[in-house]
This record gives sequence, C-alpha cells and structure tokens, in this order.
Amino acid sequence: METLRRRSPEFDSLIRAGPRLGPLKQAHARLIVAGHGRTLPLVTKLATLAVAAGAAPYAHLLAASHPSCDSFLLSSLVRAAAHRGLPAAALAFYRRLLTAALPLSSFSFTAVAKACADLSALRIGMAVHAHSILLGFGSDRFVQTAMVALYCKCGQLPVARKVFDAIRDRSVVAWNAMISGYEQNGLSERAIEVYREMQVAQVVPDSATFVATLSACAQAGALDLGREVERHIVSEKMDVNVFLGSALVNMYARCGLVYNARNWFDKLQARNVVTWTSMIAGYGMHGHGREAIKLFHLMRHEGPTPNDVTFVAVLAACAHAGLVTEGHDAFDSMKRVYGLVPRAEHYCSMVDMYGRAGLLDDAMQFIRDTIPEKPGPEVWTAMLGACKMHKNFNLGVEVAERLIALEPENPSHRVLLSNIYALSGKMYHVEKVRNTMIKSRLKKQIGYSLIDLGGTAHLFRMGEKSHQQTREIYQYLEELIHRISDAGYIPETDSVLHELEEEEREVALRYHSEKLAVAYGLMMSNGSTAPIRIIKNLRICGDCHLAIKFMSSVENREIIVRDKHRFHHFKDGKCSCLEYW
Repeated sequence: METLRRRSPEFDSLIRAGPRLGPLKQAHARLIVAGHGRTLPLVTKLATLAVAAGAAPYAHLLAASHPSCDSFLLSSLVRAAAHRGLPAAALAFYRRLLTAALPLSSFSFTAVAKACADLSALRIGMAVHAHSILLGFGSDRFVQTAMVALYCKCGQLPVARKVFDAIRDRSVVAWNAMISGYEQNGLSERAIEVYREMQVAQVVPDSATFVATLSACAQAGALDLGREVERHIVSEKMDVNVFLGSALVNMYARCGLVYNARNWFDKLQARNVVTWTSMIAGYGMHGHGREAIKLFHLMRHEGPTPNDVTFVAVLAACAHAGLVTEGHDAFDSMKRVYGLVPRAEHYCSMVDMYGRAGLLDDAMQFIRDTIPEKPGPEVWTAMLGACKMHKNFNLGVEVAERLIALEPENPSHRVLLSNIYALSGKMYHVEKVRNTMIKSRLKKQIGYSLIDLGGTAHLFRMGEKSHQQTREIYQYLEELIHRISDAGYIPETDSVLHELEEEEREVALRYHSEKLAVAYGLMMSNGSTAPIRIIKNLRICGDCHLAIKFMSSVENREIIVRDKHRFHHFKDGKCSCLEYW
C-alpha cells in the first residue's frame, strides 16, 4: 500500500475523487484502462470511498466481482458503512465475511456492534456478541465497549452493566457508553452514580462525558452536580462546542434556572436547532411564553430552520401561557411555511392550549376538523384535563369514556373519570368506577416528590414515614399548616378521594409528598434565602399548589416545583404559572 501511495497515479486519482460517486467511477475507469482493475489495495480504497459516498451497492459489486476479495477489504467496508450511518449495509458486508469464512478482527466486531445498535437489532447483536466470544474477542476492551453501547441502545441495561463491569481497563469511551445508556433509558440517578464511580476511578472525562452527565442532571433535577460539571468545564477552559453548549442550556432550563440557561445560550458561538429548541422549551416550562415566542421569531430570522420538535416546544409554551393566537399562528406556519406534517404531539399541544384557555368548544372543533385520523389517547387526555379544570362534567364524562375505550388498562383515565363524577355529585358512579378498578386490579400511579440537599436526594411519598427525621418533619409541617391557615389557607378537599369524610380529606391532603418535601427543605435550610427545589413525578395537585403559594409567603422563600408538565415558581404567595397548569 505504501508503494502505491508513492508511485501510483491511480491511487492519487482516488484520493482526488474523494467520497464522490461520479469522480470515483471515473477513477475506476482509469484503473481498468491502466490494468489495475484487480489490484486489491486500489479496489479496497475505491470501495471504501464508495461507501463513504453513500453508494454501498456499488461497493458491494466491487467486492463481489473481485476474485481475491479478502478479509481486509470486507472488514474495511463493514467499518466504513457503520461509521457512514449505513447499518444495514454494514451487516450485509459482515454476512459476506461469514459466508466467505474469512477471519475477523476486533475492529470488525466493534463496527458490526455499532450497526446493530443503530438498528436496535438485539437478536442479531446477541449473535454477534456470541460470535466475538467464540473467536476469542470476548475480553477485547474495544469489542466489550461496543457491546455495552449495543445493549444500552436496546434497553438491556442489566446485560450492558454486566459487560461493562467485566472490562478490565475501561477507557473514557466505555464510561461514556454506560452513563449515556442509563440516561437515555430514563435512569438518570444510575447515570449519575456511574459518573461518580468514574471520578473515583480517576478517569479523565471528556466533552462526551459531560454532555451525557449534564443530560442526566437535567432529567434528575440534580442542579448541584450540574453546577459542578459547569465549574470543571470553565476551569479547564474546555471548548464548549454546540453539543456541550446545548447540554448546559438544557440542564439549567430543566433545573429551574432559565436565566442561567439563557446566559449560556447567548455565549455560544455555534447554536444548532437543538440549542434553540432547548431554550424555547425552557422558557415554556417556566411559564415565560412571551419570551419563548420572541426567541422563536428570532430563530426564524437568524437561526436554523425550526423542526417538528421546535414546534412542540413553541406550542407547549403557548399552552402554558394562554397565548392562543400565537399558538394558532405557529401551528399554521408548520405546513404553510416549513412543509412540516403535524404529529400527535402537535395536535395534543393545540388541544391542550385551547383547553387550558377554557375554549373547550374550540378544542372539540379542532379535534373534529383538523386531526386527519382518529385522535389518539394523548389528545383525549389533554381534553379530559381541560374538562376537569373548567368543570365541564358532561363533556368530561364523554371524553373519559372515549379514553377508556382506547386504553382500558390505563388506570389514570378511570381516576380522572371518578374525580369528575365526584365533582358533579354523582357518587354512585364514583363507586362504580372504583369497583371496576378493584376488579381489574388497576392501581393509580404512586406519586412522589424529590428534594436534593447537599448532593443527596430525599424521596417522599404521601404519608411517608420511612425517613430518619420523620418525627421532626411532621412536627414542622403541622406548625407550617397552622401558620398558612392563619394566613387564609383553606384546604381544597376536592383534591382527594371523595369517599372520605371532610375531616379525613383534610388529613390526607396534609401529608401529600409535595408538602412533606417542602417542609423538609424549609426545616433543613432554616435561615437560608436560597430557593427550595422540588421534583414531582406527577402533576401537582390543586391543594398542594394552593398551600405552597401560602408557604412561600409566610416563609418569605422562593419554592420551585417541577412537576410532570412544567415548573411552578412560588414566590410572595403567587405562582409563575398564573393558574395555566
């Protein structure tokens, strides 16, 4: 090969052609004319460049027509296809290797594993893994790392962790694969644990490590760790590329510091559609709908072309701020200006926007006239929430019955239907729905609230008594309830089960997870002025929303709650959501 580099004008012509199919075919013709049409190193280079040009079938013909096609040629094609984003072609070249009974290298297996990961082809990936072990590559750290990424992509986290733990000398790439795997499968706490293990192992993190860790912090609301990562990035004067910058913007937006997110957004030299969308979504989650729309208009004039995810963020921001006209205009521009076809998320956001604004007739008309196919459960769920919010019980029952027909095993629909019946005084129907749930063994999702203090997460459920400071927390909460009651708080007893007596309902409300978490945060930070930060896995209930408004006033503290849908910034007895939640 080195001799060809020095002497062959044909090799030079391939280099000049690069990964462009037209010039490569011309170079191929010159090879044939010059009598080098079967010179294996030149054909290998030609075929590899063809794959890089996206012409895998052409490369396949080159390999198939060569009488001395060897392992190096096919392995090169496997790697080129995998890295070019042509996973199906990579598997086809791998199968040719197997059919020809040619030897494989660790690089072949890493490339094939990547192709399987890109296709989420678990069964094929498992066969490749078994094949690598059979040929003695089971302990090769490059192959093991590729298998970790494969199993993570296919959602097989226990298997991925087992392979990861078996790697003797883990590279930063292996650590990154495990952190990303947990984060991308929604296990942010486990991702953070692996990052901490990486620190103990004294492995130097890279940009990809921080991108994955910041994403986990965003998911878990781990602001302290997010700030720690930021300090490391700044102190090491790392290059904040578009991926790392987007991760910082997203982390601060989802951890409740939307202004910090904007500061990073403004600092970035390069911003892609993800960066812009993250910032718009951040504004929307915090109830800053006007800022979200303003940034969206700036993006349309100065930034990249918005994609369908951008429009989800814009419509959600409009829904959470009551900006119906702006939301309607944004939805209209999707097809008219950008040629984007609305998906279920966009229809759901529009229904949610009309519903939150109390325009239930407009929401129903939108469902009937605009959604091209049968509306999915997410659309009717948004409609049902609006019916409950605005106490339209007759329509609520109709919508709930549609939902139950679509998803009979989803308990949350029956819980909402039960609440609507209860609010309208139809207690016989409440009992009927509850009995159906009991017979079907359907259980409501258990709510919990998290508060992170000093890097340690404390989880509370309703009536939680497993915490080591339970007695002090309950005592503090009792005193806090008395103080907010003196300030005018009256429990919203509609927020709990209606078969309980009024007094029992007040007691049940008192020990909701949100209140316990807030009480613990206030108790442990007495004298501090820093905001209390809570993460709730479900939508915050009406009574907790009201109680925390009073708590923010009597304690003179900002309390930030991130629930399933948005952020609530409670301060001076008011909430940033302005009741659009």
